[in-house]
Amino acid sequence: MLSRLNGNRTFQAFASFLSPPVIAMLFLGFSAGLPLLLVGGTFTAWLRDLGVELATIGFLSWVSLAHSIKVFWAPIVDRMPLPLLTRVLGRRRAWMLVSQCCIAAALAAMAVTDPVAEPFWVAAMAVVAAFGSATQDIAIDAFRVEKAPPEQQATMAASYVTGYRVAILAAGAGALHIAGLVDWTTAYLSMAALMGVGVITTLIVSEPKAAQSVAARMPGAEIGVGKWLVDAVVHPFSDFFQRYGKASLAVLLFVATFRISDIFMGVMANPFYLDIGFTKAQIANIAAAFGLAMTLGGAALGGLMVARFGIARILLLTACLAPLTNLAFSALALMGPDEAGLTLAIVADNLTGGIAISVFIAYLSSLTNTAYTATQYALFSSLMTLPGHIFGGLTGLLAESVGWFDFYLISALTGLPAILLAILLLRVAHPDRPRRPASEQDSAAGDTEKTVL
Repeated sequence: MLSRLNGNRTFQAFASFLSPPVIAMLFLGFSAGLPLLLVGGTFTAWLRDLGVELATIGFLSWVSLAHSIKVFWAPIVDRMPLPLLTRVLGRRRAWMLVSQCCIAAALAAMAVTDPVAEPFWVAAMAVVAAFGSATQDIAIDAFRVEKAPPEQQATMAASYVTGYRVAILAAGAGALHIAGLVDWTTAYLSMAALMGVGVITTLIVSEPKAAQSVAARMPGAEIGVGKWLVDAVVHPFSDFFQRYGKASLAVLLFVATFRISDIFMGVMANPFYLDIGFTKAQIANIAAAFGLAMTLGGAALGGLMVARFGIARILLLTACLAPLTNLAFSALALMGPDEAGLTLAIVADNLTGGIAISVFIAYLSSLTNTAYTATQYALFSSLMTLPGHIFGGLTGLLAESVGWFDFYLISALTGLPAILLAILLLRVAHPDRPRRPASEQDSAAGDTEKTVL
């Protein structure tokens, strides 16, 4: 009887990947993932290929800080309608469409600008693309949480990560191959055209019912600016702190430290590969393309593991494994441009990373209240990347100072706080225990109880 029950659960976990909302997340994940490397890893490869110094490359990585401070304009995306578009498409889809068009235009502008002759304008367009990308993330994250019930969030996350990583392949290996065969201008113009995937998906999918149930009006005489600000800004944060109480600080610290070791080492990944002697083609084929396969496998495995075992145990496992995989790159620094060594390092890092991302997205989704989805999720996802991006800007100086071996050793040590906090969360705010919303107003918004995966 028990084996039959376990078999049914496994079948349902696989079947959930075929539902329309999960399939839609595949393409929206692609749209969300495409800009990331184009203002991050691929951008740094472009700069290093032109001979820009490591310290400058590190400082330019602060362009990606837009993703870490998006919480400041998330209330606007969450509550404020866009003229005409919101009436036609709905709250979430309107913001998704505008941000996608903004990203495409900024990438096209970067393509026709010379980073050496006009560094300011390239940086400015990268900032525009990053802010468009962060705004798109706010809307898509809210769309994902509101579009499916809590028990389907793990597979929604796995599908999202799959699409996201396919986009990483396009923006990483694809852009590098195009740059090698043609030039960087053609590479970035091609990436701008691929943003059409997100635009088409946004126009096809339907608006979540939860988003339709919350009034989306501009602050005016009938609402009052003060009341609108309280509802859009104060309530989402007070709701979280009331639900988690004294454990709130532990939760926020864990969110802030979970991915710091990955982000810290990732800023310098492509410059590291180029410096120790790998070609752009090798980086594209092994680090990007093969790495994608490992991440996709990890993401799918993570979704199944969460559905089968719950969030807590997998969260603790990945918190321990993520920093350990950074040590493989320290070994690679000693080996030099050895393809077998790079392959082993990519297997360890990307497989673990795929599982970690999948389980962490499910965890962040479990923390949100659907009455304030966009703002609360933006808070968590901003905290998730903020420390890594702040310190990431200094990684160029660190790498030049200590060398690549010690650089990756230090990046591994930055993962220790997340391990300790994961253990603490099992005692004070267990990820698999449900928590009640702070206000009965959640019932009016269609969320009478917050169910944690």
